[in-house]
Amino acid sequence: MKKILIANRGEIAIRVMKTAKKMGLKTVAIYSTIDRNAPHVKYADEAVLIGNAPSNESYLLGHKIIEVAKNLQVDAIHPGYGFLSENAEFAELCEANNLIFIGSKSEAIRVMGSKLAAKEAVKNYNIPMVPGTEEAITDIAEAKKIAKTIGFPILIKASAGGGGKGMRIVESEADFESQMNRAISEATSAFGDGAVFIEKYVKSPRHIEIQVMADTHGNIIHLFERECSVQRRHQKVVEEAPSSVLTPELRKKMGEAAIKVAKACHYIGAGTVEFLLDDAHNFYFLEMNTRLQVEHPVTELITKTDLVELQIRVARGEHLPMQQSDLNIHGHAIELRVYAEDPLNDFLPSVGHLEVYKLPVGKNIRVDNGFEQGMDVPIYYDPMLSKLITYGNTREEAIALMISAIANYEVQGIETTLPFGDFVCKHEAFRSGNFDTHFVKNYYSPEALQASEKDEAYVAAAMALQHYLQAIDVVKVPKNK
Repeated sequence: MKKILIANRGEIAIRVMKTAKKMGLKTVAIYSTIDRNAPHVKYADEAVLIGNAPSNESYLLGHKIIEVAKNLQVDAIHPGYGFLSENAEFAELCEANNLIFIGSKSEAIRVMGSKLAAKEAVKNYNIPMVPGTEEAITDIAEAKKIAKTIGFPILIKASAGGGGKGMRIVESEADFESQMNRAISEATSAFGDGAVFIEKYVKSPRHIEIQVMADTHGNIIHLFERECSVQRRHQKVVEEAPSSVLTPELRKKMGEAAIKVAKACHYIGAGTVEFLLDDAHNFYFLEMNTRLQVEHPVTELITKTDLVELQIRVARGEHLPMQQSDLNIHGHAIELRVYAEDPLNDFLPSVGHLEVYKLPVGKNIRVDNGFEQGMDVPIYYDPMLSKLITYGNTREEAIALMISAIANYEVQGIETTLPFGDFVCKHEAFRSGNFDTHFVKNYYSPEALQASEKDEAYVAAAMALQHYLQAIDVVKVPKNK
C-alpha cells in the first residue's frame, strides 16, 4: 500500500491524511466544485474534482471515485465517516476493482446497517437487548397491538437508518397512530425504506459506546468506552472518555459484549458498538456503526493510540500490534463538535462567511479542523466545522481546559455550538456526571444560555472594574503638604 484516496471532505479527510503521511503514504483528495479551495484539497499530495456541489453529484459517486482511484494508481480507499463509509455496495465495488477498502467487509456493513438484522446476528451471544419487535413492521394496527403488549412509553425507530431520523417516542396509545405515520414517512424520505420497528423506551438512558478493532487474523480488542449522552435531536454534540459512571466491572462486561457483537458479524477494522445504559446501570445493545466514529479522538487520547493507523495496518493484513491486556485508560478527554448551527434558534444550520476564524492552541488542546478564515460554509453538507478536543489527567482538568479553549476559539460571521459547549461544561449536571440523554430537554434552553452569557458578562465587567480601581490606587501620588 503506497497511495490512499480519501473519499471524503473536511476535517475527517485531513485527519486521515495526517496519519497516512506519517506512515509514508501518498494521499489523494477528491472535491466538489464548492470545495475547490478547501483545506483538505491543499493538504493532499494530489486532488481531483469529482463533481458539482450536491453530494449526490460528487462525494456519493462511487463509480466515479473508483475510476479516479484507478487512473491515479491508488492502492486503497479510506471512506472516513458519512457519505459512502457504510455503503456495502461501494465496499464491494472497491474489492471488485482490486482496491483495498479501509473498513469492514461488505457483509458486516450490510448486516449491521439494519438494526433488525444486527439484533438477529447477535441474539445467540447472550447480549442484553431492549424488549421489542424482532421484525420490521408497517401495519399500524398490528404495530399498536405489539406496542400495548410491550407497554408504553415505546420507541419507534427506522430499521434502515440512524441519526435520529424516523425515530419517535410515544408516551401513550392515543399518540401512537400519528407518530407511527410520521416515523414511516420520515424513514421513507430519508432512507427509501419505510420499515420501522418498536422497542421499549428506556427512561433516563445514557448513551455509552465501545470502540472495537479487529484484524484479519481473528484478533479483536476493545478500546474502552465513550460517553455520548449530550445530544440534540438524537445526534451527539459533546462526547467524553471514559464515562464517569462505569465501574471497572461494568466496563469489562460491556467491552466483552462489544467484542461478541464484532464476532457475530465477522468484523474487520474499526467499529463502534453502541449501548443504552439505564438508571440501574443495566446495559442494552443498540446498534453497531461499521466505520470510524466522529468522536474517535477522545479514545485515541486516553489509550495513546492512532485508530486510523490501526485501520490502515489491519487493511494491509497486519496483526494488531497490541492485545487487550496491553491497553489501559490514561486521563480523561472531552470533545465538542463545533457545528455551524445557532443554539439560540433550535440548532438550525447557520451558513455564511467566516469573517474571523481562529483556532485555540495550547498543550492538551486538539482541533480536528476542516475550515479556515475567509471561507464560506456551504449548505450542501453536514454543518460541522471542526472537533475541539481537550485532555487532562482528570475529568475536572479536561472540562476546565475545554472552557478555556472555547473562550479562545474565535468565530465571526456565523453562529456555532461553541456557546452551547460552554454552557454544558459549566452546568452542574454535567460537571457532577449526573446526566443522561435528556440533558438538553431537562436543562437547556435559549433563555438559559442567554442568562448564562449575561451572568458571565456581568462577572467579567465586575472583575475589570476591580482591576481598574486597584490600578488607580497603585498609581496614586501623595499630595504635597
